Amino acid sequence: MQATKINQGPVIDGLLNDAAWQGVIPATGFIQNFPNVGKPASQHTEVRIVYDDEAIYVGAYLYDDSAMIRRQITARDEEQQKDLDYFSVFFDTYKDQQNGFQFLVTSSNVQTDARLAPNITTGFGEYGDKTWDAVWESKVTIRSDGWVVEMKIPYLSLRFSKSEVQSWGLQFLRSVRRNNETTFWNFVDPQVNGFVNQFGVLHDLREIKPPLRLSFSPYLSTGIRNTPERDGYRSEWLKSGGMDVKYGINESFTLDATLIPDFGQVISDNVINNLTPYEVRFDDYRPFFTEGTEIFNKSGLFYSRRIGAAPTGYHDVNDLVAGNQDLEVVKNPGRTQLYNAIKVSGRTKNKLGIGMLNAIGAPMYAVVRHKTSGSETEIKTESLTNYNILVLDQALQGRSYVTFTNTNVLRDGHGRDANVSGLDLSLYDKNNNYNFRGYAHYSKIFGPGSYDGFNTMLRAGKVSGHIRYFAQNIIRSVNYDPTDLGYLQTPNQVINTGSVSYNQFNPTKHFLNQTYSLSVTQSSLFKPGNFTDLTIEASAFWYFKNFWDVTLRASYLPDQHDYFILGREVDQYARRPQYGALGLGGSTDSRKRLFFSYDVLVADFFKNPEKKYYVIEGGLRYRFSNKLTMELSHRYETETDYIISAGRDGMNRPRIAFVDLKDVSSVLSGIYNFTPRINLTLRMRHYWSNVDIKRVAYVDGAGLPVNQVAYTGIDNVNYFNADAFLTWDFQYGSRLILGYKNWLGTDEIVDGMRYKRYIPNLGQALSLRHGNELTVRFIYFLDYNKLRK
Repeated sequence: MQATKINQGPVIDGLLNDAAWQGVIPATGFIQNFPNVGKPASQHTEVRIVYDDEAIYVGAYLYDDSAMIRRQITARDEEQQKDLDYFSVFFDTYKDQQNGFQFLVTSSNVQTDARLAPNITTGFGEYGDKTWDAVWESKVTIRSDGWVVEMKIPYLSLRFSKSEVQSWGLQFLRSVRRNNETTFWNFVDPQVNGFVNQFGVLHDLREIKPPLRLSFSPYLSTGIRNTPERDGYRSEWLKSGGMDVKYGINESFTLDATLIPDFGQVISDNVINNLTPYEVRFDDYRPFFTEGTEIFNKSGLFYSRRIGAAPTGYHDVNDLVAGNQDLEVVKNPGRTQLYNAIKVSGRTKNKLGIGMLNAIGAPMYAVVRHKTSGSETEIKTESLTNYNILVLDQALQGRSYVTFTNTNVLRDGHGRDANVSGLDLSLYDKNNNYNFRGYAHYSKIFGPGSYDGFNTMLRAGKVSGHIRYFAQNIIRSVNYDPTDLGYLQTPNQVINTGSVSYNQFNPTKHFLNQTYSLSVTQSSLFKPGNFTDLTIEASAFWYFKNFWDVTLRASYLPDQHDYFILGREVDQYARRPQYGALGLGGSTDSRKRLFFSYDVLVADFFKNPEKKYYVIEGGLRYRFSNKLTMELSHRYETETDYIISAGRDGMNRPRIAFVDLKDVSSVLSGIYNFTPRINLTLRMRHYWSNVDIKRVAYVDGAGLPVNQVAYTGIDNVNYFNADAFLTWDFQYGSRLILGYKNWLGTDEIVDGMRYKRYIPNLGQALSLRHGNELTVRFIYFLDYNKLRK
């Protein structure tokens, strides 16, 4: 497409009657990506693009029968699997075939935006990281012969070089929901690996100058929190104020800073009763650490929840008070306050991406009161800490790249410091059929008992076409430790994997598409090289012509030597039984008002027929109207004779325990959209874990239990959380949020001996004391360019 420059931008009213649009040759001829790959689009589409010194404008006329247009209202960035049509434009502003921007508008004028990068994995119909939010304008009108989208995307929301004449990668997408049709202006072939590399081109953008990108988002937040304690409730007045700042250092690089950040209004974590020796990984919902951070996540060395996490001494204070009736908590912050956090990111005209992130965590203190004397004691729970990340990411020819990453954590005083460096490489052949990937990461821990380690990966395979395959090797040394700013379940492993798949993307007599795969994974210890496990997995996926899908899975584990359940410093293992498992999952047609998904897993233990394991999971979603949708999901997992750690005896010898466990999780959620910019969301989660301890044992040299002793004990865990948010985006980039949270008090216990079933446990969990929090938050977006005018 040839770019057209104008002197006066159009009014964004969804009418396309401005002089700016006249005489511009439209893009047409969209081609199906799904369901009928390569066939012409069923509906005609015309898209025009113009630009001026301030922004780029997109006008799309999407011809259709107006009575057939699906128009459900959703929250921002939530268009997938909803009953709506949408249109999207994509830009690859550096034309590196790897990175880009997406701007999407639904038939109800709800916006979605995303950053595209090669390291971002997305689901069906999604193409980038939606946690990134930009400020841009859109308007939709419904006509008798279709619907119209008009968009204004200011250069403030894009990154590009300062060249006098530029060409960008360009792509248009249209989704027609009633027949699940996805079409692209430039054909996107599902047999070809990659997405941005299949864009068209917008030629001859002339004399566009990046503006002074300077914006401020000051915020005020206040509220009240009531937390149940042993002797009643503790009430706190929550108050906070701060500001987010974005500053364009030059045409390509942007500085993002958050001053005195407040991350209170995020949904609660899905906490579980963790019976494994591995740390649970939680998602991050804090905008500063999710928006535009794809470059920092490229090597997998950044786990943003480390920054601003619970102080390391938080639980020690609670345990101290719980063990002394004369003590009570006056203050014990559950999150580390940040003084500030900044990130700088961008890409040069030579396609070198640079990212720097720095955050400073404040020292944290708890206050404990002695009831008898009334005196108070201050206890330090976290040291002043500096977190830093540096990333250099060079895009090479085609889709290849090389990335250097360094993470560094420095703590005040004699605390532990850490440094991790990594080099990642990905190479594609000129036809984009084959790929070689690899990385080498090195960690160094400083302080008392300092140590270092490494982690490497090599992977080669075929990534395009019907038949795809790869072979992969991962090595983690005994002392590899990136966990000060990254995440790792366990070091000391060698993992070898081979996989092959057949992918049919063209419709056949019964299926729209189908995939069959087989993989084998063998693991051992890095030192001393002992075998740990072997897994053989096969799966088949079918997408039927009625838009239902089914996945069938089969796996076989002939032997498992678990060296980690007894503690990583122990040179012993527990032998888990041989088993095979069958899984069946799928979902119904998501276009319907009632949508159902399911997943069932059943295991057969060949040498222990009395042992049982199965998982049943299901979800229901019902769309009551274009404004109201509710969802209910339920997961039930049970296993008999599951092996967990039983700690150590008086002689410091490790033990295992055999338990019968039940884990149940239920989530009820819903959203009511008053308008495209005002919505109320609700999410309630109850989690119940019942662990019935049967016996305790030691293990012999073959990992088998010896000296078994009967044991009776119940570990009964209940978690309950409710989150509700009323959000009003009253102006582009500005919003008002009213939030409510409710949770089961941490010291509230349900008697596991009396209540051994899920429903009674839920009833008791609801009747016990709960904490609650009500907050209001006001954020206002200020663009320097508009303030100057």
